[in-house]
Amino acid sequence: MVFKCILCQKESCYYYNLCSKCERIKDYLSLYDDRVYEVLDSVLSRDKDKQENKVNVEIQKEINDKEVSLKKKKQKVKFASTD
Repeated sequence: MVFKCILCQKESCYYYNLCSKCERIKDYLSLYDDRVYEVLDSVLSRDKDKQENKVNVEIQKEINDKEVSLKKKKQKVKFASTD
């Protein structure tokens, strides 16, 4: 029996009530919880060109945060090895 996806109401489903695209959304929600909603609200509520700019800014922020975290870990290891 064929059903329509319960989320998008567009794609056909054969075995499960979500299509493959909506299943990915479900997986993101289980992995990232409320972060998914924050990203959707902050990115998709903008014009197309502003969306791309926002994505780039957010990616750069995450890169910077990771670099700072790695530098701190590296300093801790360096200090631990000199003891």
